Amino acid sequence: MLTGGRLALPEGLVDDGWLAVADGRISGIGTGTPPPGDHVELGGGLVVPGFVDTHCHGGGGGSFSSADSKEIARAIAAHRRHGTTTMLASLVSEPIRSLVDQLAALRELVEDGELAGIHLEGPFIAEARCGAHDPAVLLEPDTASVDALLRAGHGHVRMVTIAPELAGGVRAVRQLTESGVIAAIGHTDGTEEQIRPAIDAGATVGTHLFNGMRPLHHREPGPIGALLDDERVTVELICDLVHVHPTVLRLAATHAGRGRTVLITDAMSATDAADGRYHLGRLEVDVHDGVATLAETGSLAGSTLTMDVAFRNLVRGAGLSIPDAVRATSGRPAELLGIEDRTGSLETGLAADIVILDDDLRPSRVLRGGEWLT
Repeated sequence: MLTGGRLALPEGLVDDGWLAVADGRISGIGTGTPPPGDHVELGGGLVVPGFVDTHCHGGGGGSFSSADSKEIARAIAAHRRHGTTTMLASLVSEPIRSLVDQLAALRELVEDGELAGIHLEGPFIAEARCGAHDPAVLLEPDTASVDALLRAGHGHVRMVTIAPELAGGVRAVRQLTESGVIAAIGHTDGTEEQIRPAIDAGATVGTHLFNGMRPLHHREPGPIGALLDDERVTVELICDLVHVHPTVLRLAATHAGRGRTVLITDAMSATDAADGRYHLGRLEVDVHDGVATLAETGSLAGSTLTMDVAFRNLVRGAGLSIPDAVRATSGRPAELLGIEDRTGSLETGLAADIVILDDDLRPSRVLRGGEWLT
């Protein structure tokens, strides 16, 4: 029985609330005097749903591209300490054969419930906007390659990022959608006229909006304008205040609203670890003061962000409300993955995935499936 907390419920913030947990689920919610039970006094702490990260490459010194199960486990544990109770494992561009092997290493973790699925951020992306992806391994998305990756994922590939302007791009979006996979638009140099047919074909996500795509221009809106303008598209935002300026974050999140805004980490292995030299896929990355850049070019190479910091940055840095942050870090991403009936909000019957935030919006305790992690 969690008592004396400020509950971030779907209908709004509730002071002096209590929340009962039984058998790994939320069994009751209320205010005032709680029912009898083993009480954990929260002292007015903010109680939010466990964070849901739909775009993450690693952490704690571990990468999801690794075949080492211990390294993958370190990455998962690093983000759980910061309140992420549900996450996709994202893979950067590699040859198809390498991605098939990486998918095999991750499948069991999805089946065991450690991961919610797998996101392929390549290799079907534009060389001109490839960012921290090795341009030597990029491919145009032919039907056979897409099918090979989906089959290797055994139904656990939940999202694939595509540059629609590539030959076969729109066809691949349709193929993914028909297979029940989220088609995301990203790492694209496409014009608005090249992006809109992909949305019509079923693409529903903009991969880390602003980053890895042709910039917004008042005479050519490009992918940013097309993705923000279409009510069918949910936009990812890397809320580390490095990848996107706070003012731009506020503009994008306000325009997209609670129904279309998702915060992500795009975190790489250096997250929750020391500065130094790391790898992201095949490329070397230098991390200084928590900012990850490619050793060769200085281009941003993912982030060292955690979801609790993203939550705090949206509120304290970009000036949005706590309910906005709750939706962007839990509710909307859970809906995107189709698991809102299991997690993503504080509601009776859902999993007891809960984060207690202190007055500085920093996690003091984390509960996953009714078990304390911190």
